[in-house]
Amino acid sequence: MSLALVRSRALLGLEAARVEVEVHLANGLPSFSLVGLADVEVKEARERVRSALQTCGLDFPHNKRITVNLAPADLPKDSGRFDLPIALGILAASGQLDGARLADYEFAGELSLSGELRPVRGALAMSLALHGAGEGAQLVLPSGSAEEAALVPGSRVWRARHLMDVVGRFQNGEPAEPGEGWVRVETRPPPGHATYPDLSDVKGQGGAKRALEIAAAGGHSVLLIGPPGSGKSMLAQRFAGLLPPMEVGEALESAALASLGGRFSLERWSVRPTCSPHHSASAVALVGGGSPPRPGEISLAHRGVLFLDELPEFPRAALEALREPLETGHITIARAARRAEFPACFHLIAAMNPCPCGWLGAPHRNCRCAPDQISRYQGKLSGPLLDRIDLHVEVPAIAPQELLSATAGESTGQVRARCIAARNRALVRQGKANHELQGAEVDQHVRLDPAAAAFVDHAAARLAWSARATHRALKVARTIADLCACDRIEVAHVAEAVQHRRGLLAAQ
Repeated sequence: MSLALVRSRALLGLEAARVEVEVHLANGLPSFSLVGLADVEVKEARERVRSALQTCGLDFPHNKRITVNLAPADLPKDSGRFDLPIALGILAASGQLDGARLADYEFAGELSLSGELRPVRGALAMSLALHGAGEGAQLVLPSGSAEEAALVPGSRVWRARHLMDVVGRFQNGEPAEPGEGWVRVETRPPPGHATYPDLSDVKGQGGAKRALEIAAAGGHSVLLIGPPGSGKSMLAQRFAGLLPPMEVGEALESAALASLGGRFSLERWSVRPTCSPHHSASAVALVGGGSPPRPGEISLAHRGVLFLDELPEFPRAALEALREPLETGHITIARAARRAEFPACFHLIAAMNPCPCGWLGAPHRNCRCAPDQISRYQGKLSGPLLDRIDLHVEVPAIAPQELLSATAGESTGQVRARCIAARNRALVRQGKANHELQGAEVDQHVRLDPAAAAFVDHAAARLAWSARATHRALKVARTIADLCACDRIEVAHVAEAVQHRRGLLAAQ
């Protein structure tokens, strides 16, 4: 048979669209053509496939005109994932494999010149797409990719280490028995609970710890403002431990995004990610992009924490790009030929100094910055961006004697228990975390006492809050009430929420 069809998948954002690899052999001037909007890495498969087949002692049809079509033709294809299906298509079209047996499988893998199979990016996304479509096809993947794809419940994944392992399984006649190179993979998530740095390591800073507890209970974002060495980074690195354990669906989403970014590790399964990009990161590095689009730091931090240290030092364009995902929980990357959507439901923990030298308001150091320098420094953060950050928290410097004599505070487990209880109250009441309330839901679920409503009205007028800032303060007050197990929001809850929205001028 001179025509063969092998199925695979191409990555487009978090989606893995089906690709049919059609291989046709014809008489004529010998050639090897690849069509179907293939990127450079895919076109280079011609040399890898030819060398791998020859090294393995298989027959490469040198005297034929080989045409490989990757359908659909308008879908971009990248990386070396199509090496294995192209090689199998050539073998099936030349009669060396039974093409009918390939119909129930999907293949992906990069070939070395010796025929060894190398792992590919996005294996978990492929498995999720196949499982979500409800198809009965099985996946054949290289070692290193098969293990992560098998994390999807109900998936059927086979691991192959070498091209000959696959050929032996689908050759004409009696297929080879499964061996060490060809095995069914059933990956079970590692047992035990995720471990995080403990909050008790941070001495003092009771106000900042309280703010992190509120943020974890309601899903709010936080801006930590304080001089160098006050503990902002330590607090941010321990925030993920305050969040509830990841559910299976959340863990799969997070792992699929990590796989797309080449960061997947089985040891990090169900561990909420904490991404800490350097302040020189571009807007594309933060929100994602490229051709084809790949996830940025905000998507790699999905269901986890995005920690932006030295916030004013980030490029203005990068910071302004955070506005939409902070509101919607996803990011849409649009290009002329294609658009991709990535989830980006993350907790933003940002940290900054109050001034360029960092010592504005510090009790034991003098600030050497001029007022216009302070104004320019703080002005790097736009009003719309600050409006979207729920809690603005001052982290003061700790005196050496207080640091040395301070006793250990509450552990992460103790604080997390209160956060989970508060979040469960919100889920029972409204089916979502407090920060996700929108529009009429705020009026329905934010139950203010008359005195608390008057307090909010007075505070919003005095502090010149926007409508967004007022709603965010109300949602923070709702979280504080949940932490206190109160059905209605009282004046004390509103007053605490107001204290956390005083703005940057409070640092002065």
